[in-house]
Formats: sequence, C-alpha cells, structure tokens
Amino acid sequence: MALKTFKPYTKSTRGTVIVDKSLLWKGSPYKPLTKGQNSTGGRNNYGRITSRHKGGGAKHKFRIIDFFRKKKNMKAEIERIEYDPNRTGYIALIKYEDKERNYIICPQGLKIGDKIESGKNVEIKIGNCMELRDIPPGTSIHNVELVPGNGGKLARSAGSSVTLSGYDGDYAIIKLASGETRKVRSECLATIGVVSNPDQKNIKIGKAGRNRWRGKRPQSRGVAMNPVDHPHGGGEGKTSGGRSPVSPWGQSAKGLKTRKPKRSDKFIITRRKKRK
Repeated sequence: MALKTFKPYTKSTRGTVIVDKSLLWKGSPYKPLTKGQNSTGGRNNYGRITSRHKGGGAKHKFRIIDFFRKKKNMKAEIERIEYDPNRTGYIALIKYEDKERNYIICPQGLKIGDKIESGKNVEIKIGNCMELRDIPPGTSIHNVELVPGNGGKLARSAGSSVTLSGYDGDYAIIKLASGETRKVRSECLATIGVVSNPDQKNIKIGKAGRNRWRGKRPQSRGVAMNPVDHPHGGGEGKTSGGRSPVSPWGQSAKGLKTRKPKRSDKFIITRRKKRK
C-alpha cells in the first residue's frame, strides 16, 4: 500500500499523510464474525475516569480474529483483505475447505486467492502457521504464542515481526523488535511473515478533528494548570514547572522503571534496548 497526500487547499490537508486503502475490501465486514462494542469514555464501573483523554469517536463493530489457528492441516483460501478499525494491521477473511470462515491478521505479501494452512508438515511460506520447532532459524514470524494453545500474543501490530534465532532444549529463542531476546516453548504456534501495513508509522494526522474521530480528546499541558491540578502547575509567567518532569501523580517521566517482577522473567535472556 502506498501513502496518500493531498493538495494543500486547507491548512489541515497540507500536512496530512494517510495510507491509501483503495485496494482493500470496500463493503461491510463479514457479519457472523462481528460483535458490538461499548464505549466507556475512559470510565470504570463506578463512572470514574481511569484513563484520561478518551471519549467520542466513530462507532464501529469489533471483528473477531482467530489468533489460535486450530484448524490443522486444512487449506484455506484468502477471500478478501479488509481494514480493521480496532488494530493497525489489516485483516484477511479466509474460507476453509469445509466452508467455515475466519478472520486472521493479514501478513505482508498475502494476496486474494492465495492458499494458507496450519499444522504439522506444512510449507514454510507467508501466512502458514506451525509450531516454532518446525520453523527454520532466521525466519521472520508474527502472532507468536507465549503459552501453547493460548493464542498469539506477540507481534500483532502493523509492520511488526519477531525473528527466530535458534533453539535451546525444549525452548525456541526469539528476538523481539524492542531488542529483547527471550525463550518460548517450542510447541507454541507462530505464523510466517511480517504483519501488513508497514506504512502505518508514516501517517501524519494533519488535524485535531481526525484524532477526535479516533476517540482521543484534547490534553492540557501540566505547566498550563494550577498547582492544585498538577505538579508542574503555577509559577509566575511561563515556567517549566521548576522540577523534573512527572505525571499528575508525581511519577517520574524520565525512565523510572515500573515493571513489576513476573514469573516469566526467567525466560528473558536479554532486556530490551534502553531509550535514548
């Protein structure tokens, strides 16, 4: 997919860059694989805002994606490739030989009419799903399970993938895009290829209204508030807060480690790269 720019008839179109979706399916989603969504506006069951700057936005249905690929050794044909408002990558509607349909995350390079398969002794090609032990080292994979049979969890967003580095006993060693290297059980499933829509990272919103369509509300800077509302607030004239940057609740915004210890820490070989 190519990027789409506009003639600068207005100030917003001058800077807008979006992904051209002209080759995607233009109709409605496959209805049996959709369900409604409730908009929370960032509020919990008590009605209190727990996630700020959310609300409004276009209403859309949730597409039920098959992250499990449990239909083994049965070929499926790509019927169409669609845009999904709930994720950055595209999705593909596939039809199995027994006429059942499913949505999957669409890898880059997959075309309408292609055949894909999941299970043992399947070909190493884009869109096929198999256990990590059956994939040769150096292959780019996505939708990787962390627990066997629990569904794909890693590398599901646009343009993302992980690299299979090798094996260590019952474990496969994978390298994530963040630079982290970790071990995963070799019987976990993964799909060959890179997730579609790699140009997602080049999008420029262009105007505030486009963010409102996505359910993002305006955000006030801390230095524009009063001291009662934010640690950066107050001061004579325009000040930068007079202290190191923090959140409204005083948590440092300069690399404070907040990750709690987990049982899965023992599977991490090297931590992700530090932000510069």
